[in-house]
Amino acid sequence: MPLYFAYGSNMDVAAMQQRCPRSRPVGRAILPRHRFVIMTEGYASVLRDGTRSVHGVLWDVALGDVRALDAYESIGTGLYTKISQPVLRAEGASVRALVYVGRGKGGGRPLDGYMEAVMSAAKSWQLPENYLRELSALTPGTGQATSQGFVQPTVAPKVRPRFATPLDRR
Repeated sequence: MPLYFAYGSNMDVAAMQQRCPRSRPVGRAILPRHRFVIMTEGYASVLRDGTRSVHGVLWDVALGDVRALDAYESIGTGLYTKISQPVLRAEGASVRALVYVGRGKGGGRPLDGYMEAVMSAAKSWQLPENYLRELSALTPGTGQATSQGFVQPTVAPKVRPRFATPLDRR
């Protein structure tokens, strides 16, 4: 049975049980040299980045469930492509796993409720706190998306109105 690295909504055990009922979670894993982004379509993807890592869940996918997973990830429409990448298991061993990579380059906004589902699953797997903070920054209402896939807090610029005078300051 192939291994599959989930980094988005497929980290959720209940959701995966519905999509791939014969598949089982193996445990936490890390996809090194990549970063988590949101595509313009509103879903998660990963991009190569030699300074970053993506945390997620490694699944042992039943062969009969691979087709269902491909359909869920919209392989046929080209939303995602399936590649094999080395991932690090929690105990440090490197294994090859299927990774679904989106066609988008990032900088998008997540669909309503999407990042909340990702965050819930990430917390249930007790992913590292610093990584949870990165993910929570992508949750709508906490800031503004950047090209790196992260969100910078929205800060109002400190600019006086165009026709302000020194008397306007109080």
